[in-house]
Amino acid sequence: MTPFPRPDYADLDRYDPGRAPVAVDLSDNTNLWGPHPAALQRVREATADDLRCYPELYANTLRTAVADKFGVAPECVTTGDGSDDVIDSAFRAAYGAGQSVTFPAPTFSMVGDFARMNGMTPQPVPWSEAENDPGTLLDGDVAVVYLCRPNNPTGAQLPGEWVKRLLAAAGRVEAGPLILVDEAYADFAGETLIASAPRHANLLVTRTCSKAFGLAGIRCSFAVGTPEVVLEVDKSRGPYKVSRLAIELAAIAVRDEDGWVARTTAEAVAIRERLRKELESRGLAQLPSAANFILFAAPSGSAADDAQALRATGVQVRPFSGATELGEALRVTVGPWSLLQHFLDALDQRLDALKKE
Repeated sequence: MTPFPRPDYADLDRYDPGRAPVAVDLSDNTNLWGPHPAALQRVREATADDLRCYPELYANTLRTAVADKFGVAPECVTTGDGSDDVIDSAFRAAYGAGQSVTFPAPTFSMVGDFARMNGMTPQPVPWSEAENDPGTLLDGDVAVVYLCRPNNPTGAQLPGEWVKRLLAAAGRVEAGPLILVDEAYADFAGETLIASAPRHANLLVTRTCSKAFGLAGIRCSFAVGTPEVVLEVDKSRGPYKVSRLAIELAAIAVRDEDGWVARTTAEAVAIRERLRKELESRGLAQLPSAANFILFAAPSGSAADDAQALRATGVQVRPFSGATELGEALRVTVGPWSLLQHFLDALDQRLDALKKE
């Protein structure tokens, strides 16, 4: 008999980003302009059947919207209950005993856990090494290569040519690994690989509704790949995964017929640059960002202490240790300037307090 839980679960922790309710929460990279208005209107028009009835087996309404938006066939689209669901399902479909999941590090914190949950070994590669040579991500018995583009938490954007080099190298490997590109923040970067995904064997490009679309509460995502890759992910994630309302709300946001996503994304990018200059004027080192957040050096040298001090003034950001080039760092989400002014006021209080110590 095998004991429950699996022995390799013993040192896994339940995900906890350490957030608490505050007046100004700039810690989770959602759309701080609110949800997509047309999607919100659909919620207000919800009927009893939206709750009583099962949803579509594989979210065909959303698959069709994605196919129309990006010029791919519906059979090239899979969906899930948030990007992490698609990532988890893809890892499960790719599983091989003794194999690894490689990724440039640091990156999305759950990737290593998803690898271990699915019986594989996480194999982080330092960001600088991977950036210089994408082939380092293919060393060993690799089942999946994970890329977050733009990367969370650094904001870095791996060039399209770099991804092409990785795909070419992976294509030379017999029965090569799945290349999974997580584009949760692609709307803020102005470029995407999603339309080209069906042209590459073993490539899956994921997108989320939680960031630019302002729909984190519905937990919905989609991904594009070849029909063969999508079929395996669909088998792994199972039927009825996305709720009736989530399917329709996500489809509305994907189509974005009134241009709301495009407008708020453009505003976020402009404000990101304004915020970058404000941090620079305060002498705070930061990393270039193609996302809707900025990672900058913790002013005291302790990210946890600085985050706690900001939270005491009603502003929440996300602390990180061991961040590329910065060490101890804070990640702040870009939003309407009125919210960021609260952040800058709290930051100035912290900087003044540190000068007095």
